[in-house]
Amino acid sequence: MGTLLSPGWADLTRECLIDIFSRLSVDQRWIGPILVCKTWMNVDSFLRSVVDRSEGSLTEIRVRHCTDRSLSYAAERCPKLEVLWIKSCPNVTDASMTKIASNCPNLKELDMSYSYGISHETLVMLGRNFNNLKILKRNLYPRLDPNMPTIIAPLDYLATYPKHANVEAEVIGRHMPQLKQLEFRYTTLTAKGLALVCEGCSDLEYMDLYGCISLRSEEITRWTSSLMSLREIKKPNFMFPMAILRMSRPDHPLYG
Repeated sequence: MGTLLSPGWADLTRECLIDIFSRLSVDQRWIGPILVCKTWMNVDSFLRSVVDRSEGSLTEIRVRHCTDRSLSYAAERCPKLEVLWIKSCPNVTDASMTKIASNCPNLKELDMSYSYGISHETLVMLGRNFNNLKILKRNLYPRLDPNMPTIIAPLDYLATYPKHANVEAEVIGRHMPQLKQLEFRYTTLTAKGLALVCEGCSDLEYMDLYGCISLRSEEITRWTSSLMSLREIKKPNFMFPMAILRMSRPDHPLYG
């Protein structure tokens, strides 16, 4: 009886899983299922399974902590993909994004925030291949501030922190004139890069520059004033450029 009463969650049919997951909120779908069945905790396996079940009809992927392996698999089998969220995926690199750029021409929204394995070279490929891209989110973690006794990002992230914001801005301005929304939080963007974005993406309606501490208020005002469609812009907090919540950094002389 003990064996009969132990649910084989991994063996449930597609219909049963759809019925169960449809009763959950979006957040619950990510938090709950992976605690119920150990095999579901493997994000790559979970994504590959969803891709297989979609039989090529998948239009949206919103995932964290996947790798090149599963994203490449999705790119090769989801030509109708329109929305891709790969936030906090440090093991996603230019290798899989090249396949996304080649195989998913209908992409309209891309969020690759905190995925620091993706370089500025990916944006060049995306810009050349995605004529329908309207929303781009390239937010980063806050940088290390030597004047504060704290660590504000993972150590491996700090070692590979993307430092080519102006190069990325040039690519965006040159190859993505159709953009409506751009998020560029905590990047190394300067006035030069902002000018390139504003000159090339004249239809921007929303821009998030919070944490871009290399920018000055007057520079932002100057270059964004030409964006006639701009409805909202989030500027850096010039009084407190770094967030308060951080991990302790015992090696700092101000600690304790």
